[in-house]
Amino acid sequence: MKLKSQITYLLLAFSVGAVSPALAQQKQKPFEPEELVNPLMGTDSKVSLSNGNTYPAVAVPWGMNLWTAQTGKMGNGWAYTYDADQIKGFKQTHQPSPWMNDYGQFVIMPVTGKVKFREEDRASWFSHKSEVAKPYFYSVYLADHDVTTEFTPTERAAQFRFTYPKSDSSFIVIDALDKGSYVKVLPEQNKIIGYTTRAARSNPVNFKNYFVIYIDKPLKVAYTWHDSTLVKDALEMEANHAGAIVGFKTAKGEKVNLRVASSFISMEQAELNLQRELAKDDFEATKRKAKEKWHKALSRIIVEGGTDEQLRTFYSCLYRTLFFPHKMYELNAAGEPVHYSPYDGKTYDGYRFAGTGFWDTFRALYPFLNLVYPAINKEMQAGLVNDYKEGGWLPEWSSPGYANIMVGNNSASVVADAYMKGLRGYDIETLYEALLHGANNEGPITAIGRAGADYYNKLGYVPYDVKINENAARTLEYAYDDFAIYQLAKALKKPQQEIDLYAKRSQNYRHLFDPSTGLMRGKNQDGTFQSPFNPFKWGDAFTEGNSWHYSWSVFHDVQGLVDLMGGKRNFVAKLDSVFSLPPVYDESYYGGVIHEIREMQIANMGQYAHGNQPIQHMIYLYNYAGAPWKAQYWVRETMNRMYKPIPDGYIGDEDNGQTSAWYVFSAMGFYPVTPAVNQYVIGAPLFRKITLKLESGKEFVIEAPNNSAQNLYIQQARLNGKKYDKNWISHETILKGGKLKFDMVVTPNTTRGISESAFPYSFSRDEQQ
Repeated sequence: MKLKSQITYLLLAFSVGAVSPALAQQKQKPFEPEELVNPLMGTDSKVSLSNGNTYPAVAVPWGMNLWTAQTGKMGNGWAYTYDADQIKGFKQTHQPSPWMNDYGQFVIMPVTGKVKFREEDRASWFSHKSEVAKPYFYSVYLADHDVTTEFTPTERAAQFRFTYPKSDSSFIVIDALDKGSYVKVLPEQNKIIGYTTRAARSNPVNFKNYFVIYIDKPLKVAYTWHDSTLVKDALEMEANHAGAIVGFKTAKGEKVNLRVASSFISMEQAELNLQRELAKDDFEATKRKAKEKWHKALSRIIVEGGTDEQLRTFYSCLYRTLFFPHKMYELNAAGEPVHYSPYDGKTYDGYRFAGTGFWDTFRALYPFLNLVYPAINKEMQAGLVNDYKEGGWLPEWSSPGYANIMVGNNSASVVADAYMKGLRGYDIETLYEALLHGANNEGPITAIGRAGADYYNKLGYVPYDVKINENAARTLEYAYDDFAIYQLAKALKKPQQEIDLYAKRSQNYRHLFDPSTGLMRGKNQDGTFQSPFNPFKWGDAFTEGNSWHYSWSVFHDVQGLVDLMGGKRNFVAKLDSVFSLPPVYDESYYGGVIHEIREMQIANMGQYAHGNQPIQHMIYLYNYAGAPWKAQYWVRETMNRMYKPIPDGYIGDEDNGQTSAWYVFSAMGFYPVTPAVNQYVIGAPLFRKITLKLESGKEFVIEAPNNSAQNLYIQQARLNGKKYDKNWISHETILKGGKLKFDMVVTPNTTRGISESAFPYSFSRDEQQ
């Protein structure tokens, strides 16, 4: 009997052992990149020092509305900061950055105990230990009210779930903010409607964000309020600062659900958005659908063979690239796109997007969309057609109309790059007309069209001494923008005279090169250089940077810049100097140290200021002068040191996806130094394998099987099995699908990629004049 039991035990043990690997495989969780995202990355920021200047954005990719917890004061661009300890409400937001502030925001907040509607009174202490932030879901415990708040989004709607304590005084506060707002409580429908008109920066015409809120519990009390005054006998309120507060009794653990939607068009459209997007879904169904949307979007790039920290950083950055510009179009009853226009306040057919600044995003964000998510940028390009038709200009910063900030005419790059990368199906002829209009005229504000256009077209530069600020930066960006127009003109087979004009203007950067310093320098109207000249002076002739940052802004003709600097050896030495110089600065133009200066100073990378956009491409320029291993070193160094999946995980402003797009591109192993040219310049891949799932269904795989923290240099590369010696790869090659394999080693290979045949595109070398 004992022997029989032992045999039975052994057989069972063997059986369990035989099936356990299969069971383990069945139980293995699928890859969920959305769960690797940390929406709190970059939130530990303040005015004087930016570690991202982000907020935990809960939305779906490119959704019309985002939601966030609000820790800052009403109207403060710093809506959520990690060091805060109180939450004042949960805000619908469209804010791209704190410096641009917000538009169309309103706030929802649960409270208990007394009727508290002012933001300081209703605020509650909270802890990050009881906070859950996901791209598709947010939850936090509000200690002062003993309420847990949860919310989950759709494109134009959201669901809230409040878990209350036992209380005969549970409330929900609706705050439509100041600058003109309206609320109305409809108790018989358990419904609140209203609108907010608050908008920063662009003064949109007849602007309203209409909202509708349904509560799944009968309202026992309902009041409105304005400013600091509670009004108990009015269910409707229109005022500078209007709001509502509704109340009911709750049992311990009782969940009260809210269904919320909004519209920039009308109250009826807000209702339609709610009915269409929430339908009969409960909270969990909406949450599941939002998670699925993020899973699908983030799974376009599958990353393998990195540390947990690197994976979390990658997907947190990828998440940030998928918000802005956000949709401002809605779907009418027939399911057709329609949109509010900030230029005249009317409603038009078609697409529209808002909330982005091209000065930041032309560099990498839009090229990234063109490679990985071209369908959404096709809609964005159609939206730009509508911007031009309705407003007379292309935006350079849309917030949601024309915002008067930053320099350049970089809509040219955004339009040209999309077309050069193969996007079709929108009115490119109208966009080309818009580019010519913007390139040859000053706008009604300095940030659209070209400030100093007459000077630039006559002299070839915007002079330093004609009271046009940041003139050298404008000149350098206009020259590149002219190159983008040249590229598009060629592709559209425009008259040769027109093509030649923009080819010639693309060389205007040469006017500002000062041979005595080897740097770009402001130039006076009479042809003399500005004097005195301090290359470490921020601002003045440049934008949020100094000459050491802006001298590399010749994206389209690096060979021309190499020649001006005295050849490859001198050029490489100049690049090296950026890292070896001390982080000294002259802040006198600003009258104080701006946060961008401080971020460069503390980064311990010399004059390299990765926290701001003008220099972000500079590392890749080593590839144009025969020293690609130096690009490999500094790209990897920047990824390792300047990005972490933690609240202070960025250096400088994240800026509408641009700084994140730099990381995502760089981690893949290449970067679009020259938008409107179909090449990506090779750096150093971060992971052992990345699979890029293209919209066509094809896959492009980047493999580096022996990649590691030490093995950061490229010994050799193979494209589809064949030796590949170029320092760039073409857009068309990636779209065909295939495999780019890197052999990574610990010591630099100083013989690969050093011949001119390996160098990326430069206008003065590759164009026949």
